[in-house]
Amino acid sequence: MRGMWLLIVLLLTGCQHVAAPPVSGEIRDLRSGQVLTAQELLTRLAEPQQLIIGEQHDNADHHAAQLWLLQALGEQRPQGSLLLEMLTPDQQPKVDQVRPPATPPSDLPGALAWQDGWDWNLYGPIVRFALKQPYPLLAGNLDNSEIRAFYRQRPGLNGVRSNAASVKATLLEQISDSHCGLLPQSQMPSMLAVQQQRDRRMAERLMAAPTPALLLAGAWHARKDVGVPLHVLDLGAAQAPMVLMLAEQGAEVTAAMADYVWYTPATPAQDYCAQMRKQFGQ
Repeated sequence: MRGMWLLIVLLLTGCQHVAAPPVSGEIRDLRSGQVLTAQELLTRLAEPQQLIIGEQHDNADHHAAQLWLLQALGEQRPQGSLLLEMLTPDQQPKVDQVRPPATPPSDLPGALAWQDGWDWNLYGPIVRFALKQPYPLLAGNLDNSEIRAFYRQRPGLNGVRSNAASVKATLLEQISDSHCGLLPQSQMPSMLAVQQQRDRRMAERLMAAPTPALLLAGAWHARKDVGVPLHVLDLGAAQAPMVLMLAEQGAEVTAAMADYVWYTPATPAQDYCAQMRKQFGQ
């Protein structure tokens, strides 16, 4: 009997218990419609070699969920790499310089030349955690000099999927809406080119990254129907990355956009258009 109890104790201590997520909401498998627990989601997200998590950039719940997922997935299996839309190639050497065994700088965002457009209060905990891990933290975006060059001279884009008229029309509509209809029509083709070159760069970096690779990016970059996954396929991959979309309750996320969605509580809407109209003098 004592031997049986010892076996039970060993089995129990060998089980992994993942802490509950710090974020509430509903998790759904978009292909089947099944509602999942956080643990069931983790089990599924641990399987693919390439995973993209889409976010709303200013939503604190989304960043808390990302950090929890990153930590919990690392307990399920070794993590190969983490890629961030928020990092550019010219920041990569700075990222590499502050990794252990280097002494952590007193001003980490300054040492990384962190861009003001990304709220450090939201992204800092993820970056600090990733820098302590054995896997690399990698830049996923374009440098500003590349963005300016692509804006001035739009490069060709190879690939049937990313060049589909429906994809470009959807992205053009999103670009117009996100700029509150204030952009001149003459600028729209260049803005589309930059958007798609960002997607292409993230796809290239994701495919080259050590696996399992995880990319954190904005929702439109993450979307399977218009974003990075299309470019991964156009670059010759046999299958698209798995996509988890973080979205607020009330948002519409379909199976065409993602494999899974985690609906978090809605937050008060920000009137970014009012701010933009002021900048445009309207």
